[in-house]
Amino acid sequence: MTKIKKHPQVPDLEMMEDPWRIFRIMAEFVDGFEELKSIGTAVSIFGSARIQPGHPYYRAAEQTAYLLVKAGYGVITGGGPSIMEAANKGAARAGGRSIGLNIDLPFEQKPNLYINHLINFHYFFCRKVCFVKYAKAFVIFPGGYGTLDEFFESITLIQTERMDRFPVILYGTSYWKGLLDWFKSSVLKEKCIDPKDLNIIEIIDKPQDIVKSIKKFYKK
Repeated sequence: MTKIKKHPQVPDLEMMEDPWRIFRIMAEFVDGFEELKSIGTAVSIFGSARIQPGHPYYRAAEQTAYLLVKAGYGVITGGGPSIMEAANKGAARAGGRSIGLNIDLPFEQKPNLYINHLINFHYFFCRKVCFVKYAKAFVIFPGGYGTLDEFFESITLIQTERMDRFPVILYGTSYWKGLLDWFKSSVLKEKCIDPKDLNIIEIIDKPQDIVKSIKKFYKK
């Protein structure tokens, strides 16, 4: 079979599309920054999209968001179901402002009903910038790969001093203890991190203690 050669003067369709992607990326940043700048002091809450309502983690996320709003914070979530829904629900119950940064996915990620303001993203990296830029703390509930991605993004930026330090709180000792033990027994043991890097992270088991920890950090 004769192979048809592409004419060198005919540009590749994908290469033609690439410059236009820049405009979509810019639009996502502009929309995100414009919407989020009015939220004021806020906390980003992360967690699984699969934990069901009624689960202790769901109830804890709802109560955490409720208490944060009562303490004067807005709430930022990924805008989807489960832990994200719980956080937006808690913020709504407290009469506060919460924003959902939704991501276009072929499964799971449908916006929940408790969001005050919804911003849709196509690119994960644009969404992650918005999570970080307007948050005074990260509260990370049990979750999967997406939650871990957001967790590691935050501690990497702090460790490398690409952003000022702020509270990074993991909720649930029983869920996160194995990861922290691995940090100490393997990552720290092999000197891939410094002992001080472990101080970036805090594990807390009560919603009220999360609020106390964030307040204490900013009092210092």
